[in-house]
This record gives sequence, C-alpha cells and structure tokens, in this order.
Amino acid sequence: MNSKNTIINTAKHTIDMESKAISNLSSLVTNDFAEAVELIYKSKGRVIITGIGKSAIIANKIVATLNSTGTPAIFMHAADAIHGDLGLILKDDVVICISKSGNTPEIKVLVPLIKSANNKMIAITGNTESFLGQQADYILNTFVEKEACPNNLAPTTSTTAQLVIGDALAVCLLELRGFSSNDFAKYHPGGALGKKLYLRVHDISSVNQKPKVTANTSIKEVIIEISEKMLGVTAVIENDKIIGIITDGDLRRMLSKVDNFASLTAKDIMSANPKRIAADAMAIDAMELMENNDISQLLVEENGLYAGVVHIHDLIKEGII
Repeated sequence: MNSKNTIINTAKHTIDMESKAISNLSSLVTNDFAEAVELIYKSKGRVIITGIGKSAIIANKIVATLNSTGTPAIFMHAADAIHGDLGLILKDDVVICISKSGNTPEIKVLVPLIKSANNKMIAITGNTESFLGQQADYILNTFVEKEACPNNLAPTTSTTAQLVIGDALAVCLLELRGFSSNDFAKYHPGGALGKKLYLRVHDISSVNQKPKVTANTSIKEVIIEISEKMLGVTAVIENDKIIGIITDGDLRRMLSKVDNFASLTAKDIMSANPKRIAADAMAIDAMELMENNDISQLLVEENGLYAGVVHIHDLIKEGII
C-alpha cells in the first residue's frame, strides 16, 4: 500500500471513530442536561467555563459560542483559578468544569473552592465516577471508548465530544431565548457573516452612481451614460419609473447586428421589465436574485421609483459573496 493510501485510510479511520463517538453522545444525554440548560437560562449571572490542557481550548470555544448567541460567558483557566483568578466568579454565576478524566490535580484543588462559594457547578466529563463527577451538581457525560490517536493518548475523540456537547448547550439556550437572526447580527456586526444579516441593498446602491436614460435617448448617449457611470448598465426610465434596462451585453449584440445605429434609440435595444429589487431588501437577497437569473446587476426601486443600481462586484467587495 503506498503512502497516499495509508494517509487517506488513516484520515477516514479517524473521522469514522470520531463520528461514531459523537453519535453515541445522544444516548448519554439525560435529565441532567436539561436541568443544566434551565439553570443557565434562569441564572442572573454569567457562565464561567474552566478546564486545563486541551479541555481549556475547548472551553474557550464554548465561551465564544455562548457569547455570540446571547449567553454571557467567561473563560477561566483551571491552573490560574487557584492562583487568584477565582475572583472572576460572582455569586450568581454558574460554573462549568471540563475534564476528560475528572481527576486532574488542578480540578481536585479547584472544585472544593467552587463548592465552598455555593456556585452551581456543571461537569463536562467522560468519567461520571470521577472526583469532578461526584462533586458536580449536574453531569454532562462525554464518555468515549477510545481516542482517535493510535496510542489512545492524545485528546482527539474526547475533545470533539466536549465540543459537541458545548454546541448542544448553546443551541438549546439559543432556542429558549428565542434568539433570532436579527439578534445574531447585533453580536456579529463585522465581517461577511454580520453583513449578510444586516446589510441592505440601499446601503450599497446609495454610494453608486445612478445611470439613467429615457426611451428616446440616442444610442450614442446611451453608450456615454454607461461608460461614465461605470456600472456596465443603465436604467431606461419614464417619469422616474423603470421601463427597461440596457447592459454592455445589449450594446455588443446591437453592434454585431447593425452597421449604422445613428437612428436607433434606447427603446430599440432595451430589455423591458428588467429584474429589480427594493432598496430596503437584504443585500443577500440581491445576491440570490442575481445568481438565480445569471445576471450581474439589479436595478433598485424605492416606493416604485428608480433608485439606483447594485452590481455583483459590490457584493463581492462587501464579502457577501
């Protein structure tokens, strides 16, 4: 067997092992999970998530997911906690401890300190009989039979299981809060993801030039208007209402068919009833309309009147595509 086949087989084996472990997690979800979700949902405080080693990395990710979906959360490294960071925990906070074995030295020192402050504690562990499991108020079982690591040492399958349980927690809380796409946009105002949720067509078209001609505009003037406004298109309007569109492609097709266009006007080559979109529509809707109709520009309307152009390049520039 050549090396490429070995690599591919190892990758497939790792994926299969981890997918089976995740599938098995469903059978480990008990009333403790539901009660833990309700505890967090009703809490007046924050969620403090702690762990050490690879579990600390997973804790950071769960914190990020909770924060972005409406549940305030803070990461506290288990080693730092016993050297001063315990001050992060306030009386109404809920603490989540993540540990595969539940028996690490740091956890054994940390857990009694959390308990003495009367904070409710949720354990994410693969060993329900461990020190952590026995001390926790609620246990989220992430037991896995074997790590994907061939030596059964490096945290692989176990950290994947922890991550999935964290996602399940976040999604349950998201649904309880009725967290909508509009709420999501508030927490993600930057980047392409945020823009897909809040950017509207008007935000883009309003900064573009507004090419327009009338039905009786000469072809020469149409060419000048399209060239000057640099959007590859012009609207054909009548009383500020859209009656047609002329694109670069329409001009090329005209030139291939006629030798003398001096007598032609916009109405002779325009496409009537062009695709258009409302100014207050979402930019992502404009993208879908362009993709579905294999076009690069859309005319924009506001209150039934011509309001401008949105180009596919605008959407690319904004990161929508």
